[in-house]
Amino acid sequence: MSADATTRAAYEEIREEHDSRRVSAFTDHVLGDLDATAVAEEIRAGRMSAGEAVEAAIARVAAVDPTLGATTVDDHDRARDRATHLPKGTSAPFAGVPTAIKDNVPVAGLAMSAGSEALSTTPKDVDAPIVRQLLSTGLIPIATTTCPPFGWTATTERPHGLVTRNPWGTGYSSGGSSGGSAALVAAGALPIAHGNDGGGSIRIPAAACGLVGLKPTRGRLLGDPATDKAPVKIVANGVLTRTVRDTANFFAAAERFQPSGKLAPIGRVEGPGARRLRVGMMVDSPLVPPTDPQTREAVEAAGRLLEGLGHTVDPDLVVPVPRFFKTDFEDYWGLLALSSATQGAGIYGDGFDASRLDPFTRGLAARAKKRLHRLPLAVARLTATSAMADRLFPEASDLILTPTLAHTTPRIGYLSGDLDFDTHFERLPPYVGFTPLHNVSGQPAISLPLGRTDDGRPIGVMFSARRGQERLLLELAFELEAAAPFARLG
Repeated sequence: MSADATTRAAYEEIREEHDSRRVSAFTDHVLGDLDATAVAEEIRAGRMSAGEAVEAAIARVAAVDPTLGATTVDDHDRARDRATHLPKGTSAPFAGVPTAIKDNVPVAGLAMSAGSEALSTTPKDVDAPIVRQLLSTGLIPIATTTCPPFGWTATTERPHGLVTRNPWGTGYSSGGSSGGSAALVAAGALPIAHGNDGGGSIRIPAAACGLVGLKPTRGRLLGDPATDKAPVKIVANGVLTRTVRDTANFFAAAERFQPSGKLAPIGRVEGPGARRLRVGMMVDSPLVPPTDPQTREAVEAAGRLLEGLGHTVDPDLVVPVPRFFKTDFEDYWGLLALSSATQGAGIYGDGFDASRLDPFTRGLAARAKKRLHRLPLAVARLTATSAMADRLFPEASDLILTPTLAHTTPRIGYLSGDLDFDTHFERLPPYVGFTPLHNVSGQPAISLPLGRTDDGRPIGVMFSARRGQERLLLELAFELEAAAPFARLG
């Protein structure tokens, strides 16, 4: 056998080992397989202390992180102190429950890299508004979690081979950009973790890692200064969870801290709704190549499940997405990268070093610079799309069912942080042909782990609704979870 053939054979052996390797932190000790709601109940009942929960989570993360690569900065000492000094009689619904915060929002006392080597390692002075809202629920962060540089892409792979692996198969992507949070929750190291979504970045890793991922209506939760100043506010914060009730309870708790002044409250959602819904189903995106067969089957199976539950499904829905949307979103995406590259110090603070930007950010910024003449029109049309979003929602449908992603989760390396820009940019849009529309429209959408690949990895399906109708999404999610319980790692 030639040297090249030997190398290829060794590579294939390593790849096959990663493809089939699963990583689980679930044990019988303390946290067991409890979700965040159950952990909080155990702490309130005195059957577990917050300190025990935090220590168990720290130990679980330590056990899986050498393989998964999902954390950036530890916050163990402060987590232990918060657990020790948990206010007596606190009414915070998740009091004492361990969590983690994605490394692209400021957390006081911790450095923020946003996945990039270009940012300073100086600790931040204050918490972002969303961090304050998250802390108000009683959650205790033990670390920050990985993301790709600036969250631009749909995998959590950074340059120099720094990757966050999928616990369902370590040869595969954990999704992005909230891939670190998703990997830890799916592996059982944490019951719940923060994420945010500017083009699918909660829903994509939820689909890849078999989780519940709700992108809420624009303005439902607080944000952070860097994204709140954008001309089109596409970023929404949220959480990644293993159960629908954790997602529902988190949003109810977050509303107690600061309700959205422009949206009707979601309120406490505790189970399925009685109303039978009209659900439009669209399996192929009008913006990208057709959906692959395994994903198509997952969506069609979800449609059959809905019909079996008494809902009405229209299998031939066509959503009138503006023909210019894909190009406009790509140009706006580039504008954000160009702003980061040229105004990084103003956005991220002193110490920003543009010479250390990654290939994808540099390429995206360079593309935007060549297309500056188009940007005013792109921003104007995206703003108009947002303004008339609910009018684009088909009148005959209460919800829309689609794939979360147009094809199954790719292997590590397909969207590598070291990949040349042109190849990366060519591969990305056909993967994420469904999620960005809701970031522009401001409408809510939820990814649920209702499908499986031929080798048992998760496939997400997505439901979207009109603005402010998260309650409808959560009620249906409760019903589907009961009818087809979500698989989890053993």
